[in-house]
Amino acid sequence: MTSSRCRAYLRDLQTFGIKLGLETMRIVLASFGDPHRAYPTVHVAGTNGKGSVCAMLAEILAASGLKAGLYTSPHLVRVEERIRVGGRLIPARDFLRLAGTVKARIDRLLASGELEAQPTFFEVLTLIAFLHFREAGVDIAVIETGMGGRFDATNVVLPLVSVITSISRDHQEHLGGTLARIAFEKAGIIKPGVPVVCGAESKTAARVIRARAAERGSPVTDVFGRTRRLAAVTPGRRPAFRYEIDGSALRLSPGLLGAHQGRNAAIAASAALVLDRTWRPIPAAAIVRGIARTRWEGRLEPVGRRPLVLLDGAHNEAGAAALGAYLEGLRSRRLVLVFTMMKDKAIGRVAGRLFPLARRIILTTIPYARAAAPEDILRRVRPYREKILVEPSLRKAVALARAEAGPRGVVVVTGSLFLVGAAKKLGSRLIS
Repeated sequence: MTSSRCRAYLRDLQTFGIKLGLETMRIVLASFGDPHRAYPTVHVAGTNGKGSVCAMLAEILAASGLKAGLYTSPHLVRVEERIRVGGRLIPARDFLRLAGTVKARIDRLLASGELEAQPTFFEVLTLIAFLHFREAGVDIAVIETGMGGRFDATNVVLPLVSVITSISRDHQEHLGGTLARIAFEKAGIIKPGVPVVCGAESKTAARVIRARAAERGSPVTDVFGRTRRLAAVTPGRRPAFRYEIDGSALRLSPGLLGAHQGRNAAIAASAALVLDRTWRPIPAAAIVRGIARTRWEGRLEPVGRRPLVLLDGAHNEAGAAALGAYLEGLRSRRLVLVFTMMKDKAIGRVAGRLFPLARRIILTTIPYARAAAPEDILRRVRPYREKILVEPSLRKAVALARAEAGPRGVVVVTGSLFLVGAAKKLGSRLIS
């Protein structure tokens, strides 16, 4: 398959939207000999933090001498970002070849009537990932769910450990309007007898997860339970943490910015310790080293200095709260936001977390069907109108923000990972 044909194929698949259910995946995977069963997996769900936790786990496994696959979503610039082995993106030629193989198999299954519906964009990418990991001969793969859990395309795996990072409100039109309902959907990744690592802060969500685990006979590790405690031991932009675990302790220094990464590091460490106990040795030194060397684009990612320019994909209230906590430490510097969101998100709640911290907010646009127009955002953030400017061109918006911030200030491009991806596509033009 050529690059242009592949892009057209994937673009067309996105018109099918979101389709919940596993039957399509099971049929296509069976036709390929179930590649997802060729290697052990770790399965990670949650509202926020799951990408960072997956990246940390992959680094921990690599530091343990293992060849680890990593499947995440969404991508920021290139679709190949979603599929990695040993930290390297799937080569473009392999992605094109496997996309062609998957398309041909789907066409055949549709023609024979074995498959009733065209797979979605996410299902096809998941199929490509599973095939690539088998071809690459990975020792283990870390698999991030897409939106949910119970009916997520990735939920065909039988993992060594199931990880649930956090539960907060997002994708409520698909997952439900309460934390209990969202937790129920995320807890759908729990398999009979498979250990569960639970990082949920909400007592309501944690109860739902523990109840589901009990039904499945799955032992639960509460990351922040009675015998486990996380405490910051050094403050600053890149704090270190002491994580006490059942009488012992790890000093964790996340390579990712923000105090919230201490929680993600503790979740990743807990999952690694379950693997150490139930699968094969994962040395404590590998846990510490893997967490320290993790890098993950689009999460408080610094891309420029004078002024400091940060990219962060906070797109819901919990993500905005984590970003806001980090920005509180920069209040002495002039903060300017470049902002847009998807129109189906909680714009008012996110703005309420971030806009009070900023001296200026510049609303912009991105060429994406779900993106909110600046006028839509303005209607939902009336108390902050005096701070707001509108610049539809993202490149011009960032240039204006840098001028507004001045060399000692801070510019944060935030509100959506799609916005972050668009900013990254600007490359050097973003900070020049």
